[in-house]
Amino acid sequence: MNAWSTIDTRIGPFTAVVADDGAVLASGWTGDVDDLLPLIHPSLRPADARAVPDLGPVGKAVLAYHEGDLGVIDAVPVRQRSGPFLEHAWDVLRTVPAGGPVTYTEYATLSGRPAAIRAAASACARNAAALFVPCHRVLRLDGSLGGFRWGLPVKRALIAHEAG
Repeated sequence: MNAWSTIDTRIGPFTAVVADDGAVLASGWTGDVDDLLPLIHPSLRPADARAVPDLGPVGKAVLAYHEGDLGVIDAVPVRQRSGPFLEHAWDVLRTVPAGGPVTYTEYATLSGRPAAIRAAASACARNAAALFVPCHRVLRLDGSLGGFRWGLPVKRALIAHEAG
């Protein structure tokens, strides 16, 4: 059964949509599941997601991350669909360590396409599984934050949280 839930965190409400096998389909700092459902690829979008009070391991990981266990999100399965480059780029993004943000240029290089800086930025912008695919760890060349679907105050808080 596909499910979703909203968890109160220090940064704000965090909602996740989870497939019946426990993989995160979409997530972000919002209290409204309707902000997330359109982000899910049509081939994965659940027709019957229902609200539940507890998302089990996903909910525990969200709480543990916000309480300081930064690595706990790495083991949470994620499922996103797109073209080969974006899917690869999202996998690469999961390897960027907490507290070690990279620039969009570095991210493009890590993704195997050093000249594809705009494509790397697009991978961040199209990422539906925020936190679990940590697009907040990518910064502009000058170290400034750049954009973030859930707002720059959230991105700033995440970077500070991970810096210790």
